[in-house]
Amino acid sequence: MTLKVFIYTRNSTMPIDELRGMLPANIELNAGDDLPIPADFEIMVHGFPTREQIEASPNLRAVIAPFAGAPKETIELMRDYPHIALHSVHFNVAATAELAVGLMLAAAKHILPLDRELRSNDWRSRYGKTSVIILNDRTVTILGYGRIGQRIGAACQALGMKVVGVRRHVDTENAHIKPQSDNLIPVYPPEAIPDLLPRSDVLIIALPLTRETEGLISAEELAMLPADAIVVNVGRGAVIDEEALFNALHDQTILGAGLDVWYQYPTSIEERVGTPPSRFPFHTLGNVVMSPHRGGFLSAAEANRVVEVAALLTAAAEGRAIPGIVDKELGY
Repeated sequence: MTLKVFIYTRNSTMPIDELRGMLPANIELNAGDDLPIPADFEIMVHGFPTREQIEASPNLRAVIAPFAGAPKETIELMRDYPHIALHSVHFNVAATAELAVGLMLAAAKHILPLDRELRSNDWRSRYGKTSVIILNDRTVTILGYGRIGQRIGAACQALGMKVVGVRRHVDTENAHIKPQSDNLIPVYPPEAIPDLLPRSDVLIIALPLTRETEGLISAEELAMLPADAIVVNVGRGAVIDEEALFNALHDQTILGAGLDVWYQYPTSIEERVGTPPSRFPFHTLGNVVMSPHRGGFLSAAEANRVVEVAALLTAAAEGRAIPGIVDKELGY
């Protein structure tokens, strides 16, 4: 039976010919900047569909956002179409996890300030005290213990760290007291966060932005962390209260941070130069490592996007459940 698929290509870098070569023969693939005529496709690959595009085909049963997590506006729109499933592709798991570990190491080892000093032929830090910590035997708590969080955890274990995971779905009864075991890593529900933070030498955020996670880490939670704690965020900026994070770093109530996600973004090509990532001057702080939300936007990871999209379409063509389902109410 033929499966009709439409891929919206405007502002897309998806290599259509390469994708075609990965698909089974029973997929009829159309791609373009305009909807096909007639619009009778069953699956649409489009990160930011409009209401008109969704309603164009009476046969539409699934939308695939070719991103690691569907955009907030797409999720909100798709709630109006409960009969149409929404999916996303987790193509950037390795890239995001690697960046999280890199940010953690850079913050823990004070790498950027030391680099700047030595570029000026300044060796004094070698002979004096610097804000450097040893990660071996330290505890890292990972908020968002999904595919990315688990990969981060495996790398941290290899560094000799004690790993604790937090995720929404934990099956064990009274899990905040008796954690669920996942590959020898204790996994707790979100209710346990206040108990975990005082024991967290490193806090890594790998959460999507939802109604439940927005502002999850406020000034109160940051104050629970040890004074030499490091915060890493590769999830979404707004999971951590913006002002509270800046103040904690500025006042040095935590040791440092590595941030790949932010609070303000360019909205046009022209704004890609001159747009600050926050309304607070994080760039003036020596204890923060700043990255321009590149965790999953690496050219080296793009090949994985095509493979993941092909896997979802192949599953649909073979009559199997399409992976990467997005819960429209939860937002991920």
